[in-house]
Amino acid sequence: MEIKIGDKGRITLPHKIRASLGIKEGDLLKVEITSKGILLKPKAPSSKELWGIAKIGRVEIEEIEEALGKE
Repeated sequence: MEIKIGDKGRITLPHKIRASLGIKEGDLLKVEITSKGILLKPKAPSSKELWGIAKIGRVEIEEIEEALGKE
């Protein structure tokens, strides 16, 4: 597959590639220079970005003990 370098060095990743990697508008890519060329990788979210995503509520110690089989 070939893509063209545009104005200001910009490139457009084809939709098929973005869709297969789950890349959306506004996502960040990590750029690495390797011995074989340029490598683009989706940037992993930071722990700060992930904080609170699970939405786990408050858990009482009794619930933990019960789950572990301790009473």
